[in-house]
Order: sequence, then structure tokens, then C-alpha cells
Amino acid sequence: MIDLTKIEKYKENNRIEAKKAIGGLPMSLWETYSAFANTLGGIILLGVEEHEDKSLHPIDLPDPEWLISDFWEIINDKRKVSRNILTERDVRIVETEGKHIIVINVPRIKKGDEPIYLGGSIYTGTYKRSGDGDYKCSVEEVAKMLTHSSKN
Repeated sequence: MIDLTKIEKYKENNRIEAKKAIGGLPMSLWETYSAFANTLGGIILLGVEEHEDKSLHPIDLPDPEWLISDFWEIINDKRKVSRNILTERDVRIVETEGKHIIVINVPRIKKGDEPIYLGGSIYTGTYKRSGDGDYKCSVEEVAKMLTHSSKN
């Protein structure tokens, strides 16, 4: 877990992703959810921006409750996200530096579970995390994940 009172000391990496989310939930949020779940897990920070020096800074979400409501609606829509592995404890509003942000704690999927994917297609909607970015898995990578899945 990160110390949100010292958020500026952190940088995006293979376990931390920051998104402004001022205009609503960004599409890239779901790619990061898939990537974190399929790799090592991680923390998504909504209402946080990355400055040129790569430091993270809260920007105060105008309506975090609405964003969380929207988040739960989308993550539970099987046409958009294959599976929700989060509980209410994993998504919370936090105040830091007098600003409200949303912290989403994404665990790694259990060994043997099939990957989390987007858009209804496991072969075109599966992501993994590398460094501070998400990448779409190749068909070969997905096939390898499925050979380790207990759902075959």
C-alpha cells in the first residue's frame, strides 16, 4: 500500500497508475484493470495527474461518488469487462492534500483463473502490465495463459 499523504514521492510503475478522470472514467482505466489483474495487481489512482518530473499530484475530483457508481456499473457489465474481481473494500474515496481522489486496489487474479479481458473477446481484449504502461496481449500470450487456466 502507498502512503497517500506523500503521494508526490511516487511515480507510475508496474504497480501504480494515475489518471485524472476529470471528465469521467477514462477508457484506459479498463485496460489498466485488465493489465493489473493479469500481471501482479496494482493501484489505480483517479483524480491524480503526473507532472513533467513524473511526480504524482491530486487534482480533486468534482463528484467522486458518481464516478464510483459509474465504475461499478461498467465493471459488472460482462459485455465490457469479462469479470469483476473487486469488492467494495477495493474501491474508496480518499482525501489527500485536501483533495478527493479514488483509490482502486486491483488484486492479481488467482493462479489458474482465465485472464480478465475487455469487449467480449479474450484474444483481442486481454492486457498485461509492463513498466508504467499497459499492453495488449498477443494471441500467443493469451493462449499460454489459457493453458494454465483451470477453466479449460
